[in-house]
This record gives sequence, structure tokens and C-alpha cells, in this order.
Amino acid sequence: MLLISPSILLVEGTMIRLLLLALLSALVFEGEVFAQSGPVFSDTGPEAEAYGASSGYPVPPFEYPPGVRQDFMVGTYSHFDKLHPMRTVKRPATPSVLKRAAEEIVPVYHYDGRQKAIGEYLDTHPVTGLLIAREDTILFEHYQYARTDKDRFLSQSMAKTLTGLLVGIAVSEGAIHSIDDTAASYVPELEGTAYGATPLRALLHMSSGVAFLERTYQPDDDIFKLHLALLGNNAVGAIAALRQFNTRDAPPSTRFAYASPETEVLGLVVSRAVHMPLADYLTTRIWQKLGAESDAAWAIDPTGQEVAYCCFIATLRDWARLGLMLANDGAWNGQQIVPRQWLRDATAVPRDSYLRNTIAQSWGYGYQVWILPGERRMFLLLGIHGQGLFVDPESKLIMLQTAVRKLPVGNPKSPEAMALWYAVVAQFGHR
Repeated sequence: MLLISPSILLVEGTMIRLLLLALLSALVFEGEVFAQSGPVFSDTGPEAEAYGASSGYPVPPFEYPPGVRQDFMVGTYSHFDKLHPMRTVKRPATPSVLKRAAEEIVPVYHYDGRQKAIGEYLDTHPVTGLLIAREDTILFEHYQYARTDKDRFLSQSMAKTLTGLLVGIAVSEGAIHSIDDTAASYVPELEGTAYGATPLRALLHMSSGVAFLERTYQPDDDIFKLHLALLGNNAVGAIAALRQFNTRDAPPSTRFAYASPETEVLGLVVSRAVHMPLADYLTTRIWQKLGAESDAAWAIDPTGQEVAYCCFIATLRDWARLGLMLANDGAWNGQQIVPRQWLRDATAVPRDSYLRNTIAQSWGYGYQVWILPGERRMFLLLGIHGQGLFVDPESKLIMLQTAVRKLPVGNPKSPEAMALWYAVVAQFGHR
């Protein structure tokens, strides 16, 4: 989850101003000498020594919660499979083709009262990987902190959207009969619980009405208790973890409240409905059809259930393939992977819905995905500590960032990524 101050949020009027500024600033850089095309790797990054550069960006043997120590964050976020058991999401025999622009783009954007170039963004943000692509072509691909295109980066809550996509596929295949069914219809162990009595539609919208606190990601948050019950030293598994939260304080589908257990319930529903592990379903229904170039992996709890709300790892280019598929309304590599209507429904919210103004003015929440402000349909897969996959279906443009921000949420510099994204759309969103 990302917290943004309404005073600096890019709402409609400000967005138009930003787009115009970005277009004008692009003219200033017409004579810029572009970098040679191809992935760019750097052994350093902002505060590199504090992030563990001299120690080779180490991976701890075990740390809970992960990434608390700054010098462990880079290693943890690129080698999460060394910390927890994971189930492999297998790549296909042949990857889909991603082309590469002959010249690397050099976006410029306006933020904090002045014009900046993308290089300055990388110099001042703890980004491990940043990739921009349009249609089937990579326009920009940079790595920092000695990370490479072979590293598999941790999703955090970007994985929630994966779970939402799998719900849609299971519905299209008839394994889930209706998203108006309750969770207990598919997971009998939740019978008699608040989550068990919640319709899947409300879970998709983060509006179960079940009391759950997820704001700061500190020990007094319920998310801390949930995560500990799934991946901590004395983890108990999904069903027992979810039973900790059994107080309903609002009717379903009346109030938005971001809560990771809603996704965890959906993961259980999908795996029970399709009679296979979530990672295997993702392998056959999405990952291999995408033409991923590398195996991915999904963390599992002690019962073998995937942690559906987080903890998926993949290479930057495979995350990009996923984003490009979403930008094409579910189609990629010569086939319709996610039902088009499901994806359209998942990424559209009426203006008068309670699912608007979710974290700030004009933001929306669809089926496990954030909807960006403005008339143009754009959406965002979002994870704490700076993970983000921005999608613009109109131009088939995506921007993907993996990062190691010290604060889980509320970083004062996090809105700068939004400024960069809108500038990228303005300058390179043409087709």
C-alpha cells in the first residue's frame, strides 16, 4: 500500500499541467545524446554503503519481518527464495520476444518545483530495477546495487493483483461459479467465520467489513500478526492465521479498508476451486502463456499454501511481460490469457462508488488493483517499500519499479514516481 498526501497528489487539473510541462520539457532534450540501448547495470545506488555494498549486499539467514535492517534489504528483496520455502512457477520452453529500442529514452519530468531527468530519479531513489516498455519493446532498463536482469525481485503486494487475475480465470473456466458466492462455499474450514461468510466480490474490492488494521506495518498492526502466522519462525498456516480476525464492523461491500487477509482468503478459494496449488495454476494459466524467460516462485506457508497477498518473485523483464499483457487487456503472445471483460471490470470503478477516494482524492480500487486518478484508464500494481507496476492500456505503455525504500509506506519522496510516470506517458505514450 502507498500513502500519498492529497496536497501533492496528481489529480485531474494538476495532471493536465504536468502532461503539458512534460511535453514542453521533452523539446528541450531533443538534442540529448541517448545511451546505447540495452540493460544498464550499476554496482552502486543511493546510500549504497548503508544498504550493504561493502558486504556484497548480504542476505540474512532469517529475518522477521524481512528487510528491517537496511543493510539486508537489497539482498532480501532480490533473493527472497533463500529466506523462505517457495513453490516454483515454471517458465515455458520458449520465451516470448521482447524487442529493444535502438536508443534508450531519456524521460524528463517536473517535480518539487523544477525539471528533472530520469537519471536524477535513479540517483536519489533506492531503486533496484526500473524498466519502461511500450507494446512489445523495451525503452529503458536500468539496475542498481549490483542487481542484474537475472535477479528475481520480490513483489510485496503486487502479488495481490496476480491472485485477482487467477480468480477471474477460475470464474471463466467455471471452477468458481460466481463472485457473489461466499468464501466458505469453496473453503469449508472458514464456515462460521466472518471471512467465510463474505462474498468473493467484497474480498476482491477489499470491502469485507472484517476488522483488520494495516497502516504502518509495525508490530501493533494486524498485518504483522498475519504475516508472522504465515512466514514467521512459529508459523501456523493460512486457516489458523485467518481465524485470528473474526470481528465484522461493517456490512460487506459498503466500506473500503485495505487488508491483506482478503487476498489470502481469495488464494485459498482459487486453490480449492481448481484443485491445485496457486503457483501451479499461475504456471499453466498465465506464466507459460506469457512466454516468461525465467522461472518465478511464490512463498508458501507451513501447510503448503501460497501466501496469496505477497511474496512472489520474478525477473524484471517477466514482470514487464505481465504488465504488457495487462496493457493489452489480457492478451499477449498470440492469445487471450486473462478474460478481457474481467480485466476491464477489474480496472474500472464508477465515480460515485465507495471504492473511489480510497487513499487519496480520486484514487480507486478495483479487483485487487489500484486505479489511478484521471479520465484516462490507468492502473497500478503496488507493493510496500517502493514496488510498482504502472499500466496505461491506451498507449500500451508500462513502467516497472522495484525498490528498497526504508519506510514501508508514507515515504515523503514516493509521489515522485507518480510524477515520472505521468511524464513518461506524456512523452512516450504515443503509438
